[in-house]
Amino acid sequence: MPILITLLQPSANTLLVFLQDAPVLVVVMAFFMFWVFCWLPIAIVIAIALKWKPGKSLQPEQKLPLLIPLYLLAPLILWGMSSLGVGSFADYGFVVNFSTLSSLLFGFALGVISLAIVFALQFLLGWCQWQTENNKLVLANLLPIPLIALLVGAIEELIFRGFLITELTQQYPVWLAAVISSVIFALLHLVWEQKETIPQLPGLWLMGIVLVLARFVDGGNLGIAWGLHAGWVWAIATLDTAELITYTGKVSEWLTGKNKKPLAGLAGIFCVLLTGIILWIFT
Repeated sequence: MPILITLLQPSANTLLVFLQDAPVLVVVMAFFMFWVFCWLPIAIVIAIALKWKPGKSLQPEQKLPLLIPLYLLAPLILWGMSSLGVGSFADYGFVVNFSTLSSLLFGFALGVISLAIVFALQFLLGWCQWQTENNKLVLANLLPIPLIALLVGAIEELIFRGFLITELTQQYPVWLAAVISSVIFALLHLVWEQKETIPQLPGLWLMGIVLVLARFVDGGNLGIAWGLHAGWVWAIATLDTAELITYTGKVSEWLTGKNKKPLAGLAGIFCVLLTGIILWIFT
């Protein structure tokens, strides 16, 4: 092992010099390319096991086995970069302490409440109905969905509002860093679903902007952003999985959300805007 470390040391030093001197966008591109490079062999094996081929739409039960290794690789790569002296989890706002936990709980509650307000308004307006007969399905997903929501929220916030924002603000003003990171955040959702994601792009971009705001409201910590993200994912996934909501069709789906996706409609955008306003005024 000492011999291996000695042999690898010159390469590590060269890589460190490159990362420190390279433009920030090059560092960002290097991270995403290396992330995909590490994930592809795993993804190919999983795709073969699932009998999935490129061009075929992914079913929810096929998507999760592909997502989990992708998401688990990201913090390992960022940890490897930090060992080279390129940032750290603390620099990215990911700190494990009581303050982060309290911010996480606040963000989670705010995310769920903001969605509850928007859906309550839709119920009152007669735009959607609650399927009470499906309430029992919530219990079957009581544990897995919150765990997945917390994992997705943690990894995506670490990458997009943590690593990406921290790197971009070294060379760009905060507002431009927020715009760039949110564009990347929105566009990368096209990797999994194109037809359903395209109408969501404006909403996803706005969501990214609000999550950047959440980080800075939290003093650079990712707690509130993580909680918000996890709360939204948990609430939407629970509604979809248990099929608790049906739309009446009284108004255009561009109001309620095209393809039943809230961020693809004005209601979802209003939810995100409402959350941003609350963060701006009350915190």
